[in-house]
This record gives sequence, C-alpha cells and structure tokens, in this order.
Amino acid sequence: MQRKRRGFSLMELLIVIAIILIIAAIAVPKLDKARMYSTEMAAIRMISTVHTAETQFYSQYGRFAVNMAELGPPASGQAGPSAADLIPGDLASGTKSGYNFILVGGPNGYTLNVNPSVYNSTGRRSFFSDQTMVIRENWGPEPATANSKEIK
Repeated sequence: MQRKRRGFSLMELLIVIAIILIIAAIAVPKLDKARMYSTEMAAIRMISTVHTAETQFYSQYGRFAVNMAELGPPASGQAGPSAADLIPGDLASGTKSGYNFILVGGPNGYTLNVNPSVYNSTGRRSFFSDQTMVIRENWGPEPATANSKEIK
C-alpha cells in the first residue's frame, strides 16, 4: 500500500525560502533608491513652498523673513512678523522629510540651503535657492551653492 504524500518536504521549503531571499536582496537596494528619490522630490516641493511663503511675507511686512520660524505658525496668539503662519510647523522647525532647511534672510533677499539629514540615506543631493526662485542642486555631500547646477 502506498502512502499519500502531504505538504512539502523540508528541502522544498528551503529552496522556496532561498529564492525569496535572493529576490529580496535584489529589491531592497532599489527600494532604498526610490525612497531617497521621493524625499528629494519632497524637499524640492518644500523649497517651492518656502518661496511662496517668502513672497507673501514680503508683501505683508515689507521685508524677507530672516529664518524659518518667522514663516511658521505662532506659539500662541495672532500671526505676525515674528511668526507669520505661512508654512507648517514641522517645516518651520527646519527639518522635514529627511532634509534640513536653513533660511537666512536679509534686506535684499534670502538664501535657502536644503541638505539631507543623513547623506546617502535620506538623500543624495543638496539644494540651494534664493529670491530668484531658481533651485540649484549638488550631487554629493557638499552643500549646493549659487554656482551649483540649476534643476531643469
């Protein structure tokens, strides 16, 4: 009398697990690159948000904001030149989506440096922009400057 075989043998299960691990080893680096690309795109969108906020701030108060906190929400009370409530609080803190935002304003304009919190983990590019609203990028750990390549 022949026995009916039920389930899978240990060898068959080990082969299936090995195949799954090989596929995962190929997919994980691509997933990390896709995640970094999405954080870079989010940073570029936030730069555009800061440009819009600076334009509104200038039209309301006759000067550019000197730091991110001046564009953010007030701790309490009404919005004003020290906290205009033009950008979200997490962006006003200077860190969002794995990037650090450094805004320096002056009487004639502003500069915005946007750098990955952890290079090659949260992003591979740094960004620079100013009142001209041209966004520039630098591939590498050095911060982007006014002389860096323009994003098309």
